[in-house]
Amino acid sequence: MFYQKDWIMRQIENIIQLIARFFFKKYTVHYEIIDETNHTQTDLLYKELLELLNSLEINEAENLLYERIKANDRNYLMVAVDFYKRLNELSDEQLESADFSREEIRSGLEEISRMFGLIL
Repeated sequence: MFYQKDWIMRQIENIIQLIARFFFKKYTVHYEIIDETNHTQTDLLYKELLELLNSLEINEAENLLYERIKANDRNYLMVAVDFYKRLNELSDEQLESADFSREEIRSGLEEISRMFGLIL
């Protein structure tokens, strides 16, 4: 069981690294709000996602992400990848209490990748 969980977590990390290198020429993705006085649409989405994530309302957060994402704007990709990276950092207990799985994290990352033209 532990081996399988570790394997899935590494798969997710590898997908994140692939997206980071392909789209952003970085080794990882971390969304950052640059101007706290003038929020962009992606900043607002990011803040909402974090609030839902902190409340472990993961399904609601993922639904919100898919409702608002714009596949022609890489800032949304960065928000999405940061979101899934944060999900992968949650404990198994936290994911289970939110009725979410690591498989869903991997699946979400794969779907986001396809939306932006990267086929995994």
